[in-house]
Formats: sequence, structure tokens, C-alpha cells
Amino acid sequence: MAALPSLARIARSGVLPLCHWPAVRGRASWQLHSLLLTPCRAFSNNKILVELDESKGVATMKFRSPPVNSLSLDFLTEFCISLEKLENDRACRGVILTSDVPKIFSSGLDITEMCGKSTEHYAEFWRAVQEMWLRLYSSNMVTVAAVNGSSPAGGCLMALSCDYRIMVENPKFSIGLNEAQLGIVAPFWFKDTFVNVVGHRVAELSLQLGSLHPAPEAHRLGLVDELVPGEKLQEKAAAVMAQWLALPDHARQLTKSMMRKAVLDRLVAHREEDIKNFITFISKESIQKSLRMYMEMLKKKKG
Repeated sequence: MAALPSLARIARSGVLPLCHWPAVRGRASWQLHSLLLTPCRAFSNNKILVELDESKGVATMKFRSPPVNSLSLDFLTEFCISLEKLENDRACRGVILTSDVPKIFSSGLDITEMCGKSTEHYAEFWRAVQEMWLRLYSSNMVTVAAVNGSSPAGGCLMALSCDYRIMVENPKFSIGLNEAQLGIVAPFWFKDTFVNVVGHRVAELSLQLGSLHPAPEAHRLGLVDELVPGEKLQEKAAAVMAQWLALPDHARQLTKSMMRKAVLDRLVAHREEDIKNFITFISKESIQKSLRMYMEMLKKKKG
């Protein structure tokens, strides 16, 4: 799989993935070993808190990037690093994704990363979006999305990429790939992920209309697997995780790979082309104008 975003950016985040530790692995191996023996531990960056319960083999990743957990370049970099750390930790077999910000799971891609920036920045940002999806969709761990708020666009993609989705049964919370509302076309791998969950016809209607589905409707369409009261969400996520972890890892992992490999391979094979297409599309003045208008609308709402 392709590399993470640049090491310079990773270094600025304060955490270096295990696979990039050759220079320090020898002198720090005893420190790493002692960490792996800790029964319960947590690590956090600026935007994501990770808590690992080694007795259960389950980590919880809590998004805490207010006001809306938007998927900025920094957030995406931290997410990929955190996920990689868990993948490399033998004590971790599953991860629950949830939000630490009230009423929102994730608002999706950070519009400011796509407006008024350089071509180089657009390329770096889109590569980070790709990396997030490639790592999450192909993860060997059991992945459960505990959706405790609205989750449009890229936030919906994160939930779709998990093995199981549980959402709070609040009709005010919605989820969907609503890119069309902003004049943006969802990339083919967003579409493929969506189709694999809800089927072709539901995906076609939802994508063309840029629909955001209230929780009850999302459940009816199969976009989320279960609805639960807010106070029961974490308990239910833990129960679902335990059910999945009761199965032999190798059988589950091979089955998951079999089901998802074609979709993953398609992006890997066309990754650079996808980046070029994104840059060409997002650089159009008509698209930049739509994004500026959307940001102005958001500013007025806040005001």
C-alpha cells in the first residue's frame, strides 16, 4: 500500500508510525516493549484520542476536533498514524470509531483544504483522503462505527468503510454522501463503497440527489445496521465488537479481503490518475466559486 503523507508532516504531528522507526528501533526497543506490556493505555494527538483496553483487545478512537470533526489534512494524518499504530499492536484486534464532539460524528472533508490553495496542497490533501480510506477499508481489525451525530459526505465514507455501523436513533441526526449539493461529484471509490453497502439503485438515487438520510431512514435503507438510544450506543458497540471477535481472526480477515479486494485494487491501480482528476476538478473556477459561497453561508449561520 502507498506511503502515508510526508514524513515532515508526520513528524510535526508528534507521532511516528512504527514502520518508519528504523533509526530509533534499536535504542528504543525496550521502551516500546514496556508500552506493549501495559494492560490499558491511551495515546492522543491534537484531534483524536485513542484508548486501548488490552484485556478485551479493543481500542476506541474518539474524534475531538471541534466544532464538527472536519477531515482536515492534519486530522487525516493523525487518523492514519493512529490506525497504523493499532494495526501494529498485537494486543489490538478491533477498533470502535466515535465522536467526542456533541451531535456530530464528522462533517466530512474540510472545505478550507479545497478552496484557494495551491495545486501541491490539493495533491497532498487528496492523497491523505485516499490513504484514510485505503487503510480503514482494508484494516485487518474489526471496525465498528458508533455514529453519535450527523455524518455527511466524508464522515459518511468513514462509517461506510467500517465493518458495522450503529447510529443513535435521533431523527435530527443524518448521514449520507451529499457531495452533489455542493456541486462536487463523489469519486468512484466513494461510490463503490456506498454501492457495496446499500445496493446500486439506492446509491444511484442518493448520490444524484445528494441526499442526507435521517437516522430512521438510513436504517431502513441499510446504510446503518442498527439504531440505539444515545445512552446505549457504547454498550451496544462493545457487544457487537465482542460478537465479531469471537470468530477466528484469520477466517474473518480473509473473508473481508475477498469481499473488498476488487474495490481497493481499483483505487490503488488508478491512484495518481484520481489525484490528477481531483486537482483538475477542484481547481475549476465554477467549483471554487461554489465552495466560497458555501463557506460564506456557513459563516452567516455562525453569525
